[in-house]
This record gives sequence, structure tokens and C-alpha cells, in this order.
Amino acid sequence: MNTQPKLLINLSVLFPQPTGISTYILNLLPYLKNLEPTLLTTNSYPDFNCYSIPKGLAPDRGAKGHLKRLLWTQFRLSSIYRQLKANLLFSPLPEAPINSPCRFVVMVHDLIPLRFPSFTSPLTHYFRYYVPQVLQQAKHIICNSQATAKDITEYYQIPADKITSIPLAYDHHHFRPIQDNKPEHPYFLYLGRPNPYKNLPRLIAAFAQLPPDLSDYRLWIAGSFDRRYTPNLQQQAQELAVSDRIKFLDYIPYDHLPKVISQATALVFPSLWEGFGLPVLEAMACGTPVITSNLSSLPEVTATAAILIDPYRVESLADALKIIAQDRQLHSKLSHLGKKRADEFSWQKTGLATAAMNNIPIDRRAQALRPYSNGFCPQCRGELRSPKRYIIKAQVP
Repeated sequence: MNTQPKLLINLSVLFPQPTGISTYILNLLPYLKNLEPTLLTTNSYPDFNCYSIPKGLAPDRGAKGHLKRLLWTQFRLSSIYRQLKANLLFSPLPEAPINSPCRFVVMVHDLIPLRFPSFTSPLTHYFRYYVPQVLQQAKHIICNSQATAKDITEYYQIPADKITSIPLAYDHHHFRPIQDNKPEHPYFLYLGRPNPYKNLPRLIAAFAQLPPDLSDYRLWIAGSFDRRYTPNLQQQAQELAVSDRIKFLDYIPYDHLPKVISQATALVFPSLWEGFGLPVLEAMACGTPVITSNLSSLPEVTATAAILIDPYRVESLADALKIIAQDRQLHSKLSHLGKKRADEFSWQKTGLATAAMNNIPIDRRAQALRPYSNGFCPQCRGELRSPKRYIIKAQVP
């Protein structure tokens, strides 16, 4: 008897402007094709069976889009599941019909709204009340780092043997060193949102501490303008008398990222917590040295290939900026180590490992899904090694 699951993949979260989740699922699809899934989508994918779903469910519609998607997931998706005679649903985020006959595997990217809660934010309530029900009822959970797996266990008391860590990856053809004309001024680059946990006030304060002989350096802060946070950061730059040396960029198109990253002196990513930290991996692939935090998933991703700092200490971050600007030998070494480290990650590994989690016969799933000795699935064995951490004021390579 053929017990291979008839698989549905929920793409209701996708929208045109690339995001982390969009990048993740679109790079996985080629490796899920052999499972012959049906995609629940508003778009057309010629190589796949597609089932049309309503528009307006994605995050680009704001809170209204989130609410519509959750209502659709709870009250419509289970009937689609029955209609298509599916026996497994894969969701690239922790959403699925709860208290329903649906069997599902979900992906958890991070639990940051629980680590840094805001009781006025719907996301905090989403992660506090909705997500734990989904994870308790899931047949299996995929996450992108050991740090996230640990969070799932600690926050939700989910058994560790129900979780598989599969690291993310990047496009090897896109993110590579770009040799071009040097910029007018050398610059440090930050890529991401300006949310408080991203730690940009400390980054700006550290940049303001650079000595006069490094006054030619600039700080580029790239990410969509957020009226809740960006004006405060701009005000801080003015108060510290560095506003003429800090450039606030808006969203950088995907096609422009390799050049912007490659020309930077370093990517500076001092986040207080990450589920994975994709910009760090993309910067290493471009040969750009990385300065990042010694917390959460970031040491998993960088291993020996970055300067790791204490993100709560401005002095630690300021020292890192100074040393990477002044020490050309260290700059060259980290560029080499970063490219070598990035080569260990690929969407093929991630995709095949994810396909394995969605292709275990239903009647064997409970016995087959067990943790692996290195915390990762077999296809990813060796992805993460115990890192020799370069922490400024503790150890410099």
C-alpha cells in the first residue's frame, strides 16, 4: 500500500516584495517538487499543481491581511484539505487549522515577540495564545537553528524529539563578491528592520565613538522606514553629531544587495536575538567581514568567520568597528573565512532536508522523527561546528 502523504503547501503568506519567509519557501519549492504537492496560492507555478486561494491574505496588507489569513486558515483551509483528499499540510510559518482533522508540519522562524513582548502588539498575543496550540497539534516542527529549537522547548514545553533544526541558505549565483568602483567613503552596513531588538541605538552610539582618524567612515542603515522607530534613530544621530555621516536607506531591491554588501567595510548586525540571521550569511557569501552578536543563532551561522561582540555593551561594538577598519590583515582573513563558511550552506541541503520531513509515510512518522546527534537532520550534518568565538576584548583572531 502506498502511504506517501498527499501534500498541500500553504503559500497564503507570500506577496510580491521579497521577505524572509518568501525567500525561504520559494527557494524550497524546487526540492519539494518530487513530492507532487498541491500549492495553495494566488499565483501560478507552471511546474506544480495549484489551488487558487483568495487574495489579500499576506502581510503586505497589514493587520487586516494577518486577520483574514488566520480566519481563512481556521475556517476554510480544513475544508480544502478534505476536498483535495490530502493527508499532510506543510506551512512555512506556524499557522494551521487547530482542533481539526488536518495533519500538518510547520516551520518556526523565531519566537522574538515572546522574548521582547509588547502588549500593544498583536504579534505578542499571536505567539502567546495561537502559536502554542498550532505547535502542540503539529505532527512535526521544523525550525532554522538550534537557538530557535531551544526557545520552542523552553517557551512552549514542546518535546525536543518533535523538532528538527534545518538551517537556511542563500542563492550562490546571486550573493557573491562584486568587484566595482570603490565608494566615495568607506562604510559600515546594517541590513534589516529598525525594531528595538535589532539594537540600532547602540550601533549608532558605537559609531559615534570612532576616533577622529576614522572620521571618513560612514554608517549605512538599510531597511524600510518605520515611523515608530526610524525618526528616533535619526534624532539620536543628530544629538551625537554624526547625522552627516549616517545614511538612512529605504528598502534595497534584491538585485542591488550584492553590490551594496560587497562594497561595505563590514556588515554590522548587533541584534539582541535572531532566529537565524540571513543577512549575516549573505554578507559572508559576498566576502564582506561580519560583526555580529554572540547570542542566539548568530554564532551558529558564523562559526569562526566573524567578530562576535556583546550586543549590550556599546564599547564592545565600538572596538569591533575600530579594529575591522584599521586591521587590513584581519579584514582579509575574515573575508576569506566568511566565503568558506558560506559555502557550507545551500538551498539544496535545506530543500532536501525539508522534503524528507514531509515525505515520511504517515504510519511511520511518529517512529521516524527523532533528534539527530548534531541537532540537525542527516542532510545538514556538519553544517554547524563548535565555534571558536571572536569576541572583542575577550579574543581577537
